[in-house]
Amino acid sequence: MKKKNYIPVGKSVVELEIKALQALKKNINSSFNEAVFQISNCQSKVILCGVGKSGLIASKIAATLASVGTPSFAISASEASHGDLGMISKKDILILISNSGETQELKNVIQYVNRNKILLISIVSKKDSLLYKSSDIRLVLPKVNEAEGIVPTASTTAQLALGDALAISSMKFKKFGKMDFKKFHPAGSLGKQLMTVEDLMITGEKIPFVNEKLKMDKALKILSDKKLGVLIVRNQRKITTGIITDGQIRRFNQNKKNLSTLTADKIMTKKPIGIIKNALAVKALSLMNNKKITSLCVYDKKNKSKTIGVIHVHNILSANIS
Repeated sequence: MKKKNYIPVGKSVVELEIKALQALKKNINSSFNEAVFQISNCQSKVILCGVGKSGLIASKIAATLASVGTPSFAISASEASHGDLGMISKKDILILISNSGETQELKNVIQYVNRNKILLISIVSKKDSLLYKSSDIRLVLPKVNEAEGIVPTASTTAQLALGDALAISSMKFKKFGKMDFKKFHPAGSLGKQLMTVEDLMITGEKIPFVNEKLKMDKALKILSDKKLGVLIVRNQRKITTGIITDGQIRRFNQNKKNLSTLTADKIMTKKPIGIIKNALAVKALSLMNNKKITSLCVYDKKNKSKTIGVIHVHNILSANIS
């Protein structure tokens, strides 16, 4: 059986969707600004609803909004009339998605939110539709050509893109940054890449602190007990003055010098390399690689000269960060 070439078909579908997005871009106006303002200032939940393919798009938009700091969820239009309308409270915002705006399943939902004075944002293409006329804020989708003239493709792509635009705009409005994003994505590669030094550093009694005047025979016992391969040297005011690594000690012993009688300040490397606690762990790993070291002193912005933690390359690698 001879194979047919479907590459032109694939390209034509993509071209339809590109044209839909180009038309959507031209449609974004002051109503979009108002929608972003209302979504960003919502004191309750943003609820999305649609029918069929639009319902699937509603679920994706809700998930995106939730991931960037706007509590959101999607409800089924068909289930709404069978009890799920109770999920919508008066302080909520409802976003209804429908290409035609006349879908039968949406009529009960529209009546409910209008009756209870719940803010209704529509994502709709037909201006003469019930949904358009009943909405407080109207985001109009462009008229598009669907694949084969019937399959929801270009319209759903436009819906999805508009939802992404709303989510990212509300994220900007709230000044929702990388560290906020990390709170909602603790697992997976995104969460790992956004881990900070503070998330992984060693703190408290686990830090191998020694006084700079401590004899090395006692310091070596601390080095062995803490099992980090480093000693953080401090003065009487607990200011970090240096660092001693097991590599330094090995090199010193190779020179056959009497290490045990010396004090820590005679062995240490002064002004150890440090990093602020809210730096990304990947930055700490890069710094270690560049300097060819295995540990960093950690400080906070209040005082760079005081060590509040130690991060070892093994802490980072154990978190699967590379």
